[in-house]
Amino acid sequence: MLYELATLTLKLYTVPKALSALEAYTTSDSTGGQLLGCWEPEHGVIVGKLLVLRGFENAEELTEERRRVLTSSDPFGIGEHLTAFQVESYAPFPFLPPVEPGHYGSVYEFRTYHLKVGGLVPTMAGWEAAVPERTPLYPLTTAMYGLDGVPRITHIWPFPDLNARLKIRRDSYERGIWPPQNGPENIAQATSTIALPTPISPLS
Repeated sequence: MLYELATLTLKLYTVPKALSALEAYTTSDSTGGQLLGCWEPEHGVIVGKLLVLRGFENAEELTEERRRVLTSSDPFGIGEHLTAFQVESYAPFPFLPPVEPGHYGSVYEFRTYHLKVGGLVPTMAGWEAAVPERTPLYPLTTAMYGLDGVPRITHIWPFPDLNARLKIRRDSYERGIWPPQNGPENIAQATSTIALPTPISPLS
């Protein structure tokens, strides 16, 4: 399984209008991939964006959908509401299960770490050791590494609410089970975005 994380920039106040068209596009038999999640960022970036996560069975399917999007006059099927977009390809950490749609929390955190040169392998090793103790506090949606662009990982965490997020993160730090070994040492730049599942999101 491979993943695509798309960031869609929309005209202000058009997100509700765009969602139904986006749902129709991402669930159409004529497009590749499976819609896994769709979120509206609440903190960390400017307003008027959507984050869309799709899963693909193989590289050929992902490449064909990427070609379709890049050559289309109406990417993602939402017409004039779309003003810009960015698409990124990812592979999951090999020791993690595939993303499973379901209800996990009212808020999600997207963290992206740009890595130092050579930092991916030790980062994944640290995660493999730490995740079994961390996920009982609350499940991980996925952690994945970029197949294009700068060396990076993106991990997605659901939480019941923002207060629970703070408590879970504090507990993991105080108990010494997070962050993973070799994690912070290999981060060149870090960003975090809090996003809310939209009504069309299979992950909610």
